[in-house]
Amino acid sequence: MKTAMVMGGTGLVGRHLVEVLLADHRYEKVVLLVRKASGMAHPKLSEQVVNFDRLTLKDPVEEVFCCIGTTIKAAGSQAAQYRVEVDYPVEIARQARALGALQFLIVTSTGADPKARIFYNRMKGEVEQKLAEIGIPTLHLLRPSLLLGRREVHRLGESFATIIANWTGWMMVGPLRRYKAIQAQHVALAMVRLAQGNQKGVLIHESETLQGG
Repeated sequence: MKTAMVMGGTGLVGRHLVEVLLADHRYEKVVLLVRKASGMAHPKLSEQVVNFDRLTLKDPVEEVFCCIGTTIKAAGSQAAQYRVEVDYPVEIARQARALGALQFLIVTSTGADPKARIFYNRMKGEVEQKLAEIGIPTLHLLRPSLLLGRREVHRLGESFATIIANWTGWMMVGPLRRYKAIQAQHVALAMVRLAQGNQKGVLIHESETLQGG
């Protein structure tokens, strides 16, 4: 049985992911890295309250799942958001690889591109690029469109976008399927499913392939 490490396990996708991993008999231990106690409890769960700016991993882990994310409003600036969504995952990946990690799975976004003009898309593209340079045997890059689900923190813009997505979802067919909103639970299920494969290299999964988990 395997050990999984999760970053961002208290967010929209992360909460579902942790539940799926804990229920999966293939995992004997789930290490959850958090900035503050989550309140979750399970015999297989090992929660570690950490400072990501000074984090040093010590124990080997086979697989790392990254769902970490924030907003400019919450972070305070683009630089602070970049630190959370790029610097933290890249540093964890480097340390995990040194300890023998074989897989790293991360949720980025549709439109991720290191050359994009839009900051968010460029940031997501840069984290993908930096992770690919580390050389982890298997790197899964999941690029979901707008995520649907109950959020702990209400975001007005995302709430409005969700309403529009629910009205127009039937229109998202053919080439537009990539931009159809997706349930966060389906992304979590897809992460665990992909982790069970035997593919190697950098593997990109666009949103339309994640629908339905």
